Amino acid sequence: MELTLENISEQDTARIGKSMAPLLFPGAFIALFGDLGSGKTTFTKAVAEGLGIDNIQSPTFTIVREHGGRLPLLHFDAYRLSSEDELYAIGFDDYLSRPAVIIMEWCENVPGALPSERLELHITGSGAEARTFTFIPYGKKYQELLENIKC
Repeated sequence: MELTLENISEQDTARIGKSMAPLLFPGAFIALFGDLGSGKTTFTKAVAEGLGIDNIQSPTFTIVREHGGRLPLLHFDAYRLSSEDELYAIGFDDYLSRPAVIIMEWCENVPGALPSERLELHITGSGAEARTFTFIPYGKKYQELLENIKC
């Protein structure tokens, strides 16, 4: 069951991300899809805040940034990647095996690297316009997470 939310503002993005944080678990993987300016980093910052993490920046030039919190957060940005091979070359398999929350932006660039169980968030809209969020769960844990999120 997917969940679609319409007319999402920047404030809604932050609220939804922060409300999702307590539902996350070691090994959780959130795959973000959306254009530049759609709110992927805003969502990630809100999840991080809910995990007790401050000062989140986009890892565009480093591919991944690690943050400590209630649960560690591994924030990936695949914007500059042209293939899954580049992701695996930095030890992506090792990152996947860690008991951390992983949030990856620009998953459309590395679809073959995404784990079979994950929560996808597809964001449409950018700039000052309202967004549409479509959450798609892959796996029972993510279905349960989606059923418990407060939107």
